[in-house]
Amino acid sequence: MHIGDVEVVKVVEWQGEIAPARTIVPSPAALWRDNAGWLAPDHWNAETDNYRGAVQTWVLRSEGRVILVDTGVGNDRDRPQIPLFDHLTTPFLDRLAEAGVRPEDVDVVVNTHIHYDHVGWNTLRRNGDWVPTFPNATYVIPRADQVYFDPRNAHRRPAPRTEHEQLRREGSLLVYADSVAPVLGKAVLWEGNHRIDRNLTLEPAPGHTPGSSVLRLVSGNHKAVFVGDLLHSPVQILEPQHSSCFCEDPEQAATTRRGVLERAADNGELVVPAHFAGSGAVEVRRAGSRFAADPVESL
Repeated sequence: MHIGDVEVVKVVEWQGEIAPARTIVPSPAALWRDNAGWLAPDHWNAETDNYRGAVQTWVLRSEGRVILVDTGVGNDRDRPQIPLFDHLTTPFLDRLAEAGVRPEDVDVVVNTHIHYDHVGWNTLRRNGDWVPTFPNATYVIPRADQVYFDPRNAHRRPAPRTEHEQLRREGSLLVYADSVAPVLGKAVLWEGNHRIDRNLTLEPAPGHTPGSSVLRLVSGNHKAVFVGDLLHSPVQILEPQHSSCFCEDPEQAATTRRGVLERAADNGELVVPAHFAGSGAVEVRRAGSRFAADPVESL
């Protein structure tokens, strides 16, 4: 589809059930049951009570350049923190080619934040080394996340409270080593706001990670906001106080989420989360003191 003068194409790396719904987004069971007509089948399997999601990249063509928003899990990665994606192998680059994009065509890679499922295809393995997948691209990475996840700064992070948190901590070291460190020579580490072109601007949206960001698209009267992991499920539109289990600071993430949803509802911004299956995007509106949303079927 086109949003103003910007072409938007979704390229899916993986889609399916990931884990019990309320493991991913801790929240009341009734919230899922009462909204089953919307959540099932794309976002929730009512029979298994599992969360369904997608790992995908958004390809934007803006002002003559090709911009990728998030790069998924990647192939052949050690990911002990999430066995479902450990040594995942998919034909992602073939799917990207079907969208008319070769690796050398990419001008900008945006990582909305540094988590394993947003930076994986930053690199690929060649002759035993991890090298940039997109040789001509500038990688745009939030400085706050680069600092936070840099292994040299591990002592600044809160001590893991559980075995699961320890596994995530160890996993993040692998992610940094194979998907972030190899592209830093081609990276812009931004803070404050960062303008990509006349249509596209990155803004901080902290909470999920310290450097979590949103990408705003404004072209003429058309607007969209790519919100990364501020939203994992539509239940977080209905009740924004529920953060995902992956959020580094759940309270801050909830505050940020509500603010982004308020702006989207008031300004008519199409909301494009990283992991919504189905059409992948929603139109958000106010419903009294709460929010409601409608899927956009054309994506």
